[in-house]
Amino acid sequence: MDNLCVLIMAAGKGTRMKSAIPKVLQPVLDSPIIDYVIRNAKSAGVSPENMAVLVGSGGEEVESYITTKFPDVKILWQHEQLGTGHAVKSAREWWRNYDSLVVLNGDVPLMRPESLRELISSSGKNDCTVITFEAENPGAYGRIIRGENSVSIIEYKDASQEQRKIREVNAGCYAFRVKSLLSIIDSITNNNAQKEYYITDALGLMNDAGMSTGAFIMPEEEMQGVNTQAELAHVSKVMRHEILADWLSEGVRILDPETVYIGADVVLMPDVTIMPNVQIWGKSKIGSGSVIGSGSILTNAVIGENVHVIAYAVIENSTLRDHSKAGPFCYIRDNTVLEAGAFAGKFVELKNSTIGEGSKVPHLSYMGDATLGHDVNIGAGSITCNYDGEKKHKTVIGNNCFIGSNTMFVAPAEVEDGAATAAGSVITQKVPENSLGVGRARQKNIADWSLRNHHHQATTEGEK
Repeated sequence: MDNLCVLIMAAGKGTRMKSAIPKVLQPVLDSPIIDYVIRNAKSAGVSPENMAVLVGSGGEEVESYITTKFPDVKILWQHEQLGTGHAVKSAREWWRNYDSLVVLNGDVPLMRPESLRELISSSGKNDCTVITFEAENPGAYGRIIRGENSVSIIEYKDASQEQRKIREVNAGCYAFRVKSLLSIIDSITNNNAQKEYYITDALGLMNDAGMSTGAFIMPEEEMQGVNTQAELAHVSKVMRHEILADWLSEGVRILDPETVYIGADVVLMPDVTIMPNVQIWGKSKIGSGSVIGSGSILTNAVIGENVHVIAYAVIENSTLRDHSKAGPFCYIRDNTVLEAGAFAGKFVELKNSTIGEGSKVPHLSYMGDATLGHDVNIGAGSITCNYDGEKKHKTVIGNNCFIGSNTMFVAPAEVEDGAATAAGSVITQKVPENSLGVGRARQKNIADWSLRNHHHQATTEGEK
């Protein structure tokens, strides 16, 4: 691993994806393809400072993503796409300062860190090691021709009928001794039908120069590239099952793996229970003993221990602390915090709010830009009117408050400790400590109204 660098090839157009999104940014589950390639290299022991991504077509988008997510990874440019040999040569001023260079395709998200680590440790004995795999259906892949002390690649169109029967094929990834690559890279020509420079020609040049070349066989499933939407769907399916299998082995209970989706950055503790039809994405973390109910979708959700997400809850960028409870049919978003033992119930939306310990928002309510103290009860149908058409305003409700059903808080609003509001109130002023806030019109009863309107009612009934 000493003085080794990894060059990730991400300059291709990916025209077969038929998408405006650059190929390496196409999502596998909830992360771009290249995310997995970089993370696998990191897990194999390669420092991000020793990695570079070569961009070209759609490079601005790829560069923006990489510099945000992996700021230590270097961005290099191939402004003209003239083949893989030209691509590696375009990055020469960077990799020439290392002893060893590993070239990886940016569209192989299934390569395991263990396999890459083994490749790196075994490739030092060769001037070039090409990564290969035994293909079930070799198709048009370049075939690997093994000599006594060398390896060469013959393209399908140039192969004989006998050579086309060979199942070991070129995966398009390589490990080079930098000094050896520098000595031959300028000799790679574009004397071919496509008029492109191919890195595969490096093996022949090295063999002619008496250098050592070899092959490292990877499992076929790890070297699956992504060139079409169908291949993307297949790779996503494989990745999903691998992630689920890993969590099952760590003591997570997943009742129906065929219906559960978990992203690559999610962290789960043992004894988490995940019911059917659940999606968990982003940097979500779920503590031991928590249950995620059916139909729930969590994105960047931090869930404490022994939390019960009952069912059909959508939780985004929010935190549910130990022993809190949410659902069914609630929407919790935008940095909301349910403190320990708090509850958000049926048809409740919480946005950028803190619900204090033991407090309850049981049903049919909206709390936006609100702070609730401990042991508050929010009656059904209550909302914070937090937006005046130009700005958002806060509502602050103290400890041990009782909010009557259908209370409207016209923010900015404040209810002090121990206070209450009467059902149906519109609160526009502070409710002092231990007071009852009543903000509703006085009821007026009109005697004999129904009798005087009998003709109107009869006509209406007749029309029905």
